[in-house]
Amino acid sequence: MGYTVSQRKDRGTWIVRARVNGQRTQRTFRTEGEARQYALKAEAQRQEDEFNGVMGRKPKYTFSEGLQRMVSEYDVRSQKQHILLVARWMDEHAPGVIIGQELLDAARRMQKALKEKGLAQSTINNRIQAVKRVLSLSYREWDWIDLPLDGKLRKPSPKNERHVYLSELELAELLEAVPPRYEVERKVILLAMLTGMRRGELMALEPGNVYNGRIVLKPHQTKNGKPRVIPLSEEAIPLLESLPFDTTGDRVRGAFERAREAIGRPDIRFHDMRHCYASLLASKGESLTSIRDLLGHSSLTVTSRYAHADPTRWDSVVARLPRISNQMATKH
Repeated sequence: MGYTVSQRKDRGTWIVRARVNGQRTQRTFRTEGEARQYALKAEAQRQEDEFNGVMGRKPKYTFSEGLQRMVSEYDVRSQKQHILLVARWMDEHAPGVIIGQELLDAARRMQKALKEKGLAQSTINNRIQAVKRVLSLSYREWDWIDLPLDGKLRKPSPKNERHVYLSELELAELLEAVPPRYEVERKVILLAMLTGMRRGELMALEPGNVYNGRIVLKPHQTKNGKPRVIPLSEEAIPLLESLPFDTTGDRVRGAFERAREAIGRPDIRFHDMRHCYASLLASKGESLTSIRDLLGHSSLTVTSRYAHADPTRWDSVVARLPRISNQMATKH
């Protein structure tokens, strides 16, 4: 029972630890003065609560404790980078913030700060999702709070979707424009066109990822932490003969940027190769569910942007359209 103050030298912060009713808690502060002032007030409040007989109430937990528990109990590999950045922001701007209304207020301040900083809405949403999940688990599974607060954090829909789709001929022109000195990088770019894989996924490929004419991505190699299988065409198979690729992400980006400049398309990004892959599959009649699985999307909502490229879906619609004008003719 009681509060202790100690310094965390690797971060230059001060930590107040306590054990109340068998529950351990801790809060982080930027200065020793803030930490000791909090410890004195908390201890005084504890003694008052004990005197008034209210020690049976739920203990309070910090956001840091919630993050640590979430990471230890759940697979959060796909959120790892965002969780680290959120933790860093909270440590700097809201040290020791308590899960509850206090965390909601801090998260909204973070939303505003990231927006003013110019971050994309999708990026801000990913950061906020880490907070929402801690709030959700705190109420639904850990019984740390009495009200469901995760729904009070909004994630506005991003308005930064790109719609850059190249034809097969345009893709061939882009590939042809890669300078000769970028031989390995040219393979990476072509494989991106033929598989729709992200640049990070391509750079992480190993010989063990290729099996029976397919690329099999392991959970730690995908954005959402789920395995994915990608079929290979005859054109793609030879590109994988000497994995891993003997290059870097920076060199691949440099080769791509020189190629797009050569064809007068500075607007094209490497990630657009992924969109082109999906759009071309849709234009050839491939189902959206298949495209979803090939790209590794979590839902059809994301994949539905490619529905415009599938002309075959309208053929089945036309066959089911009602007939109006010739109905009376059949009665005469």
